[in-house]
Amino acid sequence: MRAAHESHELAVAVADLLAHPDDPRLPIHQPWWRQSLALGVPGIALLHVELAAVGLRPWQRAHRWLAAVTSGPVTTGPDSHPFHGAPALAHVLACAAAHQPGAYARALDGLDTAVATDARRRVTAAHARIDAGRLPALAEFDVIRGLTGIGAYLLHRAPNGPEMRAVLQYLVRLTQPLHPKGEVLPGWWTGSGPTGRAEARFPGGHGNSGVAHGIAGPMALLALAALHGVVVDGQLTAISTICTWLDQWRSDTDAGPIWPYWVTRPELRADRAEVHRDQRSSWCYGTAGMVRAQQLAALALNDTVRRAVVEDALVRALSDPHQLAATTNPSLCHGHAGLAHIAHRVAADALPDIAQHLRALVTRLLDQVDPKGVGPRRAAAALIADAGGPGLLEGAAGVGLAALSCSGAAVPNNSWDSCLLTNRPSYP
Repeated sequence: MRAAHESHELAVAVADLLAHPDDPRLPIHQPWWRQSLALGVPGIALLHVELAAVGLRPWQRAHRWLAAVTSGPVTTGPDSHPFHGAPALAHVLACAAAHQPGAYARALDGLDTAVATDARRRVTAAHARIDAGRLPALAEFDVIRGLTGIGAYLLHRAPNGPEMRAVLQYLVRLTQPLHPKGEVLPGWWTGSGPTGRAEARFPGGHGNSGVAHGIAGPMALLALAALHGVVVDGQLTAISTICTWLDQWRSDTDAGPIWPYWVTRPELRADRAEVHRDQRSSWCYGTAGMVRAQQLAALALNDTVRRAVVEDALVRALSDPHQLAATTNPSLCHGHAGLAHIAHRVAADALPDIAQHLRALVTRLLDQVDPKGVGPRRAAAALIADAGGPGLLEGAAGVGLAALSCSGAAVPNNSWDSCLLTNRPSYP
């Protein structure tokens, strides 16, 4: 890839190799295939939608993949979540409808009803859990499985609806401390490890800082909603509370600020967390995702100091050979494409000097998707054949979408990544 403005060629090459949803080389018989935004059809459909929206590939192909999304029963209720079932399918159809107003209206109406019903159920259960003084599960509030991910969809589709306000009110309450057995813990402290299960190396649980599974995700949603003018009582205070927590655990190194992925119970009691200088920076965990979430928070709070600090932190992280060496794959979730995408999104809202640095770094990061210079077609084939597969979070479709977004060919103000809380579009 020779320059960021040509990166759309990789997106086109990936899409051309994923032209048919019934291709027997794809895992079409896996039960998760049709409904998984992370791994399956919805994420690949997003790539085709975005390419069709800019005229690089036909809408007919996008419609073929969208038909595959809606071709069977849809999982709703407790067995669904933002990246599987009704919310996942709703996200890709809503993105398509944004480019083709009126399209998929009937299907979206049904999915919107299912998502709203599930949001109410989840919020009610979460408040009952808080009332009982119990610790939350990560899946209660996070971006991938929880109410933050549900809220990301609602902000896209129904920002002024009662369910959106209910999610925000819950997230405000999530930032208030809990007092199990007389010990003060942040309201998002979970009794499990980062996997969501009890782990011996996390005695007493942990406080997760990341975007995908931790408190940076709720902060990004609270900030995005505030920037859109959707504000409930205590929302700005909640954003400040999370910022204070992140400040408390930040380590200032010669490569810039670094935030821990999580804080353990022993570290909480010692008031000191272990942070590795060479830890990977990514969307899901680490500096890149943290910076975008904090940049949005700074914009919502009009905090010019924080904004300057975190924007500079991203430039330094993406220029640091130790942190870059920890990035070993091209994926959107935790690879070079994800770093390029976040740098591109941060640059759009950054101070001018920082924005210039970040745009130069985007090109370098995208070059790492094809480090041997084999060209878009061969690079795309390698991505699909890789362990990450064809999907959105860890596979070829996500790399293609990031490459397209960073190119001059992308639709301005697109919202395909609203499920990641990295964009700042104009909502309806």
